[in-house]
Amino acid sequence: MNALFADEPLVLSNPYLGRMSDDEFFDFCQQNAKWRIERNAQHDILIMAPTFSLTGKRNARLNLELGKWWEQHQESGEIFDSNTGFTLPNGAMRSPDASWVSAAQWNALSVEQQEKFAAVCPPFVVELKSKTDSLKVLLDKMEEYRQNGAALGWLLASDTETAYIFRAGQADYETLTGYDRELSGEDVLPGFVLDLRKLR
Repeated sequence: MNALFADEPLVLSNPYLGRMSDDEFFDFCQQNAKWRIERNAQHDILIMAPTFSLTGKRNARLNLELGKWWEQHQESGEIFDSNTGFTLPNGAMRSPDASWVSAAQWNALSVEQQEKFAAVCPPFVVELKSKTDSLKVLLDKMEEYRQNGAALGWLLASDTETAYIFRAGQADYETLTGYDRELSGEDVLPGFVLDLRKLR
C-alpha cells in the first residue's frame, strides 16, 4: 500500500486484489460505496480523494453543457457523469469526469452489463484536472483512453487554463493555452461546442 499524496490516488495492491474478477470488483465497490474507486490494467485498486468544491463546480458546468447538446442529439447515444465506471479493453475500470457512448455501443450491452461497469471505452471522454492533481498521471490516463478506443479526449487544466486534446490515430496530443476559446466535439460529437470560459 502506498502513502496517499495530495496529487496521487491511494494504491491498494496485493495478490488477492489482482485476482478479483470483474464481478468481485463490482461487489467490492458496492461494499465501499463511500470511496471514489478506479482500477488500473494491473488490477491495482486506486482510491481518490473527494472532488474539491471548485472542481465540482466546473464538473457540473461541463456536464450541463454536454447535456444541452445531448438534448438535441439523443439518438446519437448516451452521456455520463463522473460517477460512472467503464471497464476498458485492457481490464482497467475508469471513471472519466464526462463521457459519451454511441447508441450502437450502448444498445449492444445487456441490461445486466449496463447496470455494472459497462465493458466499453467511451469514444468521447473528458478529465478535469484540479490544482493538486498530477498532470503526468492524468496525461497517462488520457493516453490509456486513446489506446483503448477513445476517438476524442479532453484533459482540461483550469488552474493553468490549458487544454490537452487527444485524438485517435495521432501519436501525440495537442496543447492549447488560454481559456478564451471554444473546443469542438469535431466529428465525434458534431455540433458540440464547449466555451472554456465557463470552466474558470
